[in-house]
Amino acid sequence: MSINVLTLSDVQIEFIYSPRIQARFPDVELVIGCGDLPYYYMEYVSNALNAPLYFVRGNHASQVEYTVAGPRTAPLGAIDLHRRIVQHDGLLLAGVEGSLRYRESPFQYSQGEMWGHVFRMMPALMINRVIYGRFLDVFVSHAPPWGIHDQEDLPHQGIKAFLWLLRVFRPAYHFHGHIHVYRSDTVTKTRYHNTQVINTYGFLETAIEANPSGVAPLSFLKRKRQAFGATLWQGKLRTSLPPEPKENE
Repeated sequence: MSINVLTLSDVQIEFIYSPRIQARFPDVELVIGCGDLPYYYMEYVSNALNAPLYFVRGNHASQVEYTVAGPRTAPLGAIDLHRRIVQHDGLLLAGVEGSLRYRESPFQYSQGEMWGHVFRMMPALMINRVIYGRFLDVFVSHAPPWGIHDQEDLPHQGIKAFLWLLRVFRPAYHFHGHIHVYRSDTVTKTRYHNTQVINTYGFLETAIEANPSGVAPLSFLKRKRQAFGATLWQGKLRTSLPPEPKENE
């Protein structure tokens, strides 16, 4: 089972913020915002496509956005993924907002604080492994991971904790924004272990495979029970994480 996902970040696209969006994306079932977009813009896309919206904030996000409909602290009806693990129609999602701190801002963090955001999600990721047979399907952030799609200047350096998360928890996709794309030869898709890392600057439509049942296969659950029984019998606590070349596009 696949879910058609529209990911957005950083720049508003004229034809997306218009009635033409419905004809352009008739099959989109889920919208994901990767930061630095107005709340009203993401809200419009979600409403126009009649699709749920998940998002993280970028480093330029406003704490309060004032519109003709009143103040907004988030898009209406949307789910903020920051430090959260959610399941949507069998798809496991998690996210972290912001970028590295280069000036005072509520959505900028040090590398150490980014490690804290990732570590805070670990208990829920481990529970995912037990219940669903995998840790995560889609990781959403504003900033890129360290060394992938990032740049040398401090505001656009990648996040070291994200690279570790991809290596250990191996989501199928990591969607990010923050790095603006001005040249046609800019690398925006990179394979890192099991994860397709994608800079979704502007917009991107992706068909993502999801587990329709949202539960772990029976054979996996049997193996887990057998392994857990053996661990108890031996009186030991064991933890096991799934055991570079980059494929660019």
